Amino acid sequence: MPHNRLNLRPIAPSAAYGPVLIGCALMWSAAACANEAEMPGGIATAPATAPVTVPVTAPVGAEPVAGPVTGTPQPDANSNAVPVVGEMATTSTAAAGDAAGRGQVYTIADFARYAPRNALDMLDNVPGFTIQGGGGNGARGLGQANENVLINGSRLSSKSDSTRDQLSRITAANVVRIEIVDGTTLEIPGLSGQVANIVVQRGGLSGQFTWRGGYRPYNAKPQFYGGEASVSGGIGQLDYTFALANENSRFGADGPSFITDRNGILLERQDRQIDGRFDNPKLSTNLKYDLARNVTARINASYTRPNFRRNAEELIFLSDIAVQNNTVRRRSRGYEYEIGGDLEFPLGAGTLKLIALESFDRNDYTESVVRDFLDQGAIASSGDRFDQIGDEGERIVRAEYGWAMWGGDWQVSAEAAFNRLDNTALLYRLDSAGVFQEIPFPAGSGGVSEDRYESTISFSRVLTSKLALQTTLGAEYSKISQTGSAANARTFQRPKGSLSLAWKPEAGLDVTLAMRREVGQLSFGDFLARVFLDDGNANGANNELVPSQAWISSLEINKSFGIWGSSTLSAEQRWIEDFIDLVPLLGGGEARGNIASARRLMVEWNSTFNLDPLGVAGARLEVRAEINESSLRDPLTGETRAFPGRRDRGLDLKFRHDVPGSQWAYGSSLEYGRQTPVFRISEISRETDGPSFLSIFAEHKDVAGLTVTGRIGNLLGGRSQYDRTVFAGPRNTSSVLFAERRNLRIGPTFNINVSGNF
Repeated sequence: MPHNRLNLRPIAPSAAYGPVLIGCALMWSAAACANEAEMPGGIATAPATAPVTVPVTAPVGAEPVAGPVTGTPQPDANSNAVPVVGEMATTSTAAAGDAAGRGQVYTIADFARYAPRNALDMLDNVPGFTIQGGGGNGARGLGQANENVLINGSRLSSKSDSTRDQLSRITAANVVRIEIVDGTTLEIPGLSGQVANIVVQRGGLSGQFTWRGGYRPYNAKPQFYGGEASVSGGIGQLDYTFALANENSRFGADGPSFITDRNGILLERQDRQIDGRFDNPKLSTNLKYDLARNVTARINASYTRPNFRRNAEELIFLSDIAVQNNTVRRRSRGYEYEIGGDLEFPLGAGTLKLIALESFDRNDYTESVVRDFLDQGAIASSGDRFDQIGDEGERIVRAEYGWAMWGGDWQVSAEAAFNRLDNTALLYRLDSAGVFQEIPFPAGSGGVSEDRYESTISFSRVLTSKLALQTTLGAEYSKISQTGSAANARTFQRPKGSLSLAWKPEAGLDVTLAMRREVGQLSFGDFLARVFLDDGNANGANNELVPSQAWISSLEINKSFGIWGSSTLSAEQRWIEDFIDLVPLLGGGEARGNIASARRLMVEWNSTFNLDPLGVAGARLEVRAEINESSLRDPLTGETRAFPGRRDRGLDLKFRHDVPGSQWAYGSSLEYGRQTPVFRISEISRETDGPSFLSIFAEHKDVAGLTVTGRIGNLLGGRSQYDRTVFAGPRNTSSVLFAERRNLRIGPTFNINVSGNF
């Protein structure tokens, strides 16, 4: 299969991981405590009313109460609202001391200047807080908590709905408060660092909508059909939310690609034009029914019809003479559904929660490349086509039982998960009559399944007024089976667990230290062969692939600067076994396989500073900076290099000014990101978009009762760049065959959002 062209960039691996992690933490915390006013790059989003530091579970205006967010329903002290789960702790840790369980509490009044319409608008403006995880279709079961947002003290049993989606459907008027607390102090295993609990009251029938439109002057059609509409309410003991959404985009780029030999001499030039679209219409519902006091049933369901199209036209020139036109088309469509639910009720001295989930994803993918020679009499057209139909499903049942004992909170859980993939892949070649003829490709078809069983026990306790602990211990058993041309079956037993400590040395300063053992989730498609026609590459099959495992240590320091805002520094070190990357096959070629060991260090600084004290009323500035240093042994050369195709440097700056006494707001954002190269057996490539993007926006919060936001993006002229070096054979022993440099224009982007309530 002939090579074609593609884009990416390198990074030096780090050496002293441990000293960097500890040194960064000590230096930052010492500087923050010594002089708040001299924080580097001070940037902010503190609300006009400074948040009050109160116990995480205490209703605003009530007596301090510490401990987990969950517990017996209690009425809010300042509201006539119907009681909701999670408003007050009743477990034994509530009386064990108040400081370790404390956090910051925000009410809707703290966000008045932003005119929020839903819980997402509110949480996005909490100083120093970043929403993470949720909607984890790639997560391993339901047990590995990866989201840092709770609703009424509980996680949802949905994997298809993201946390942001769920928050956007909660009307702001129904939010009693937002509590920011250290996850270690909660009775939910696996949570550590900053966690937001959204305490929601029952409200009447309400609805909200958002329409998102967009336009690009080059290569893309207008974007008319993005947005979401949702309705929420209650009938008797039933609470419901129905939502219809379409996540969509229109994109495109154009420009030249240059193909040179090993000496830099131009071999050919390509003029490429790309246009594409993506639509993801989705219907979802969330139902909650109170069967009796403290007995609650929930059902979440969704149905999605994703549709993706991408077309690329390449006009190839030799010595400034057009000789060939290539057409590359990609199509992906299908449907997905998920239904999940849980039942929670008192049992004995504690509470039992039963959870079940069923999901299915059908994906019909086609890629074709047709090469037409402009001199029709010289060479006949040629081409290839790759079709793949994949049916992927997951079924999970889980039970959790929690109770209070020995001054702490205990939980035992058991989970069974059954994952499956049935894949059919077909490869075709264009004959002289212009008809695609099938050619053998047995390694691309087959089935992969995993049956997994796990059990864990966890314990959390507030140890002192300044210290809290959470620990879990568990194990899993799994059987991975493969059918088709490379049938195989294997079993694994893996330990799992975590230990985290939350320390509050003083008001406004929180430190969390955690260590955990984690098992990764395999992508079943990696077991089977597939081709990438546009680049002339192929992955072989590998029936010996195993899940990765990792020891993960993390440190998070949160510092509040009062009216100035807040700042968070986090560092995470991973020691990974059986890292998954492309590896050479004994018979030639390459496939997704395991590398014995790898390491990654991530350091992230997230700060929000209010500019009111500087005389700019209603203004704030946010900064998020990240560094990712990774290291593994290249399976071909034995040299140390970074993880492939990962963002290793990033900087995001956001400025917003809500003009006092008006409904206007304006601002800008700057994003920068750098990617590491991708290494195949016979090529090295790097893809970069931007790398910097600058945008500006203006917003009016009351246009006939609607919020209207207009944004202009890519003001710095960021481009889509792709660099690739292809070798005549394995890159450690072969000379360069050719190099490709692609530099495509994206152009400016124009977007408008209109949101309202009904």
